[in-house]
Amino acid sequence: MTTTRRPSTSLAASTLAIASLASLALAAAGGPASASGTGSQARAVSASGTGTDSDTDTDTGIVGAAADGLRWGACPSSVKPGEGQECATLSVPLDHGDPAGPRVDIAVSRLLSARPEARRGTLLVIAGGPGSSGVQRLSQKGAALAAETGGAYDLVAFDPRGVGGSTQARCGLAVEDRWLVTLRSWPTADGSIGANVERARRVAEACERNGGALLRSLTTANQVRDMEVLRQALGESKMSAWANSYGTYVAARYSQEYPSRTDRWVLDSSADPDPRRLAYGWLADMGKGAEDRFPDFAAWASHPDREAEGLRLGDRPEEVRALVLDLAARLDRAPRATGVPEALLTGPAFRQALQSALYSDAAFPGFARLVGQARDPEAVPALPPELTGAMPDEAAAITVGVVCNDVDWPRAVPAYARAVAADRARHPLTGGMPVNITPCAFWKGGAVEKPVRLTDDGPSNILMIQNMRDPSTPHSSGLKMRRALGDRARLVSVDRGGHGAYLVAAGGTGNACGDRTVTRFLLTGERPATDVRC
Repeated sequence: MTTTRRPSTSLAASTLAIASLASLALAAAGGPASASGTGSQARAVSASGTGTDSDTDTDTGIVGAAADGLRWGACPSSVKPGEGQECATLSVPLDHGDPAGPRVDIAVSRLLSARPEARRGTLLVIAGGPGSSGVQRLSQKGAALAAETGGAYDLVAFDPRGVGGSTQARCGLAVEDRWLVTLRSWPTADGSIGANVERARRVAEACERNGGALLRSLTTANQVRDMEVLRQALGESKMSAWANSYGTYVAARYSQEYPSRTDRWVLDSSADPDPRRLAYGWLADMGKGAEDRFPDFAAWASHPDREAEGLRLGDRPEEVRALVLDLAARLDRAPRATGVPEALLTGPAFRQALQSALYSDAAFPGFARLVGQARDPEAVPALPPELTGAMPDEAAAITVGVVCNDVDWPRAVPAYARAVAADRARHPLTGGMPVNITPCAFWKGGAVEKPVRLTDDGPSNILMIQNMRDPSTPHSSGLKMRRALGDRARLVSVDRGGHGAYLVAAGGTGNACGDRTVTRFLLTGERPATDVRC
């Protein structure tokens, strides 16, 4: 098998187009250094080849890399590494059931503690998605996390298989099928889904033709197994973790599969782990998430302070809501040209821009400006970067691959049409997209493995943190993760809006109270006795 590792070159490449659990502000992912530290194309390596040495951890049964298998070196400039950040490549089996078979590369990065005397272990930074780069997340947040934790940890992150600097799959999708507003199934102005059905079928068929074994290996279960190989390669008996968004499900699965290997486990912005609702339910929850979060934007955009900034959209929050809904409907009927000839400001593009803006208060001004431009017949609207071009084929493949491989999705087209009609009435801000059909409805072979139900069986070493008004993983969904974990976890509910609560100093959307609670747990192991609100 021949595989290649290519750098991802756009913001949209790291954007989740299907499950939409990752922050849309993620940066592009470049390929980390190879074992020699100079960067190289990934390759499939046989067990007897030139990849890392392997051993078997008798406690886990996973065949992994020897402790000296990670050869650290400089990260390539495309990673935009922070000071002291290093990169390496980890070789793992394509199929963990066939450890002597073909192998794939996992891009890994670390930031060593600057205070060895204070170091207590390794903290794994687990990105969301599916499709987000852990290496990039460490580049963006590593310095702030190291400062917040006082050098108590070596910080380590990785790009899951299929992402960024790791071995990537391809579906061979047509360019028109790789735009964010087409990979996401936005219904037409009248709510019909015929075009979505045809595109979903076309994407699924292309992935079947071109994806091969590598695409089918893109699963949560394999990411968990790859994490265990990484632990072995690091030579750690246990790891701590800070997981975000979809990464919280990965982390929860790891803690259930390898409970003795977990130390202090932080789940930031969790979704419902019910195996009957995996992936499909996560996407569906976005309708409620947008409704929970939009009042924050409406209050901001109607505040008198916006007047001087030229961003006030109404005198009262309800006026802002009416304006946004009316403008979306007008753009459905009459799209506007933008500064990018092939990128029109349509109703779906406008709603997608809103969904992106709800992730963080910092994005409010940009969306308010877009509203103003869309209302002005003389203005040329400027779309956010993720809506101005097609995603790379590799990025599109990972966005559909994991969610379609993990579970069996509903397949009856009429049921999707009924769900869209109901959801458009219930959650007009998202126009029925969250419950619409995706390529998973036509995915050949369905789920690779049977979904796993999370339980409360395991060590009580998990701290959850969740914003009360999260547009992607609603607080109500986080409560379902909390119930599943039982006494293993405590929950910090933060009275803020946005996605990704911890570490305000590095773009987290929570507050100081939430940060203090998480940091105290990471440093001392102390958790609140009960669930708390910040």
